[in-house]
Amino acid sequence: MTTQSRATLADVARLAGVSSKTVSRVFAEAGNVSADTREQVLVAAKRLRFRPNNLARSLRRGGVTNTVAFVIGDLTNPFYFHVAAGIERELALRGLTMVLATTDDSPDSEERVVDALISQRVRALLLIPIADDQSYLEGERQLGTPVVSVDRPARNLLADSVVLQNRLGMAEAVRSLTAIGHRKIGFISNPSAMYTQRERLAGYREALREVGVVETAQWERLDDDPDISPELAVQSLLDLPDSPTAIVAGNNRGSAGAVRVLRNLKPPVAFIGFDDFELADALGISVVAYDTMELGRTAARLALDHLADPGAFTQQIEIPTRLIHRGSGEILPPR
Repeated sequence: MTTQSRATLADVARLAGVSSKTVSRVFAEAGNVSADTREQVLVAAKRLRFRPNNLARSLRRGGVTNTVAFVIGDLTNPFYFHVAAGIERELALRGLTMVLATTDDSPDSEERVVDALISQRVRALLLIPIADDQSYLEGERQLGTPVVSVDRPARNLLADSVVLQNRLGMAEAVRSLTAIGHRKIGFISNPSAMYTQRERLAGYREALREVGVVETAQWERLDDDPDISPELAVQSLLDLPDSPTAIVAGNNRGSAGAVRVLRNLKPPVAFIGFDDFELADALGISVVAYDTMELGRTAARLALDHLADPGAFTQQIEIPTRLIHRGSGEILPPR
């Protein structure tokens, strides 16, 4: 099958019977073109399926595009898509478009992906950091490109960030378990080096210390090996001689694995997950939930605020969490 070449600006000018400069003025929305001529050009462009190269025109002028970049990690994680939906809807209200890119949760890929987006003159950059250092963005930030860190703060970079109440949310979950008598509470998380998981682990330990439980290492499964599944982590807790009577998971992946292991267990083990997930309500899974789309909307608003006022103060905003009781977290410990 032969491929038809794209129509050029010169092709449109020839069909419309005008000069190339006139076609350029029409698509630049310049005011010195008559209504009849403008209509001729637009009809010709439609017939030829011509689309102006807005990116090239913007770069020739030394300007920026109407796109805002959002860099995420793992494309298979539904969390990112809910955040992206919130960003996209907020940007659309201002006539901006979101472009999505992924690092595949690879620290080595982050700077390369970000550099490629910046070279396209995006208006702002929203980033879920995965690398240990974001100082490579300082120069771009000083040039006026708003940078907003989403879900976790950037490192070695003065930038706005939008995060969850990770520590508070996990502490609330554990306190709800200790309130009904649980003291042996397991914690599963992957990876443990991530900011969100460190904060949730801190909340877990804090709530247990409040009831006199100081030694928790035997009940913690902080696996950084992607080949170690949440199912194996949960099973290793259940195989302990002094196994936990309740388990909390630090993310939705851990929750899914825990549910598979615990659903038919007798006697039952109490369970609370951090992150709501599809069918959790139907399965009666208690979770620490939050408005994922609001996370995205807030990040977009911060970027837009800096576009409107480049001198705006840098801030960190926390999105509140809430504990949803559905049954699995209300199972009493054995007597």
